[in-house]
Amino acid sequence: MKQYEWCSFTFDPDNFPDPKAYLSEIKQKFNVKICVWINPYISQLSPVFKEAVKGGYLIKRKDGTPWQWDLWQPGLAIVDVTNPEARKWYADKLTALLDMGVDCFKTDFGERIPHASVVFHDGSDPYRVHNAFSVIYNDFVFNLLKERFGEGEAVVFARSSTVGGQRFPVHWGGDCESTWEAMAEALRGLLSLTASGFGFASHDIGGFEGHPPPEIYQRWVAFGIFSSHSRLHGSSSYRVPWNYGEEAAKNMSVWLDAKHRLMPYIYSLSIQARLKGHPIQRAMFIEFPEDRTTHYLDRQYMIGSSLLVAPVFVPLSEEHEYYLPAGKWTNFWNPSRVIQGPRWIKEHVPINEIPVWVREGSILLLGPAGVGKPDYDYTQSLEVRVYEFDAAGKESVEVEVPSGKGVEVAAKIRVAKGQKVEVVSGSVGIANQAFFG
Repeated sequence: MKQYEWCSFTFDPDNFPDPKAYLSEIKQKFNVKICVWINPYISQLSPVFKEAVKGGYLIKRKDGTPWQWDLWQPGLAIVDVTNPEARKWYADKLTALLDMGVDCFKTDFGERIPHASVVFHDGSDPYRVHNAFSVIYNDFVFNLLKERFGEGEAVVFARSSTVGGQRFPVHWGGDCESTWEAMAEALRGLLSLTASGFGFASHDIGGFEGHPPPEIYQRWVAFGIFSSHSRLHGSSSYRVPWNYGEEAAKNMSVWLDAKHRLMPYIYSLSIQARLKGHPIQRAMFIEFPEDRTTHYLDRQYMIGSSLLVAPVFVPLSEEHEYYLPAGKWTNFWNPSRVIQGPRWIKEHVPINEIPVWVREGSILLLGPAGVGKPDYDYTQSLEVRVYEFDAAGKESVEVEVPSGKGVEVAAKIRVAKGQKVEVVSGSVGIANQAFFG
């Protein structure tokens, strides 16, 4: 859309003279799905503004005129999501984009909803709508996508939320600065969100505002890749790795390959999030509630119950400090490095590394190296990694292999003492087995 025409629900014809053909070309060439940016605001310069006013689709002042302000856009008004007709009107605009080939929406904003001197269509208390607005907004957009693509295929990329919003994933942390402090704040907010019942969480890799120096950028890329969802995004500069040098591009490829290989594990965690509400990224106290040291840790986290991730938030010249709870921990990158916890670790971390540790008793299913994408057949060419199984005192454990289709489980693998691995149900191709400890 043009610069001062939020939200027109159209592509800028100067840049996209044939958006439908362009979207089709991108999808065929790269086999990707397309997400486009929207928000619930209608600028006075938007070509649909008069239509929205005439239909009574905007939040009104007590005198019946549309509530407007000049933040972000000239004469910006807000769609009244309590009005069923306004929701239908908005959904019809989105349907036209879906018909072009769009697959999902980044539902930006949804906060800063006015509560003084305004009235809503359904008579709701404006102070109550202030928080509820974001859930209503994401609800009808998410359900539009679900009706279009089916159960399990709908997704939004939402900024604002409150209680109940976890039903409409995914959420990210909004606009942050490109500093060490902001990166740590992004993790703190993420852990607060997931501890509140949200299964998935993300953040703008590299920070949204400003220009991150190469060191901060690379540290943030490592942190961002070891998140449930990873997105490179910035306000005034592209966050693509080649803009930050050959080293940044090389390191990112290593971390991406690791995430791609971990997708059978991450996808299984996604099923848990969907069915049981368990978050993928977890504050340390969720996994170690009896260890009081973990109750205050906000600069490291668990991915599921098996992987501990400790992103680096300090310059190369400083030592990085993090905590390993009780038990044996095996370094994900270098399995010969095993540390007995509880223990604080203080070390210099090279720019091409991020501390990732595997908890004792864990069984990780990894896809093939160099697979090059997150969506592939998780049942083939699997590497089964077993970590300190005897130390965990386990006799046998069954691990589910996801099909990659909804919450369907394709197979089950049993690991037992004596380094025994067997497929107990379904069909799965095991390319390699590795036992550590």
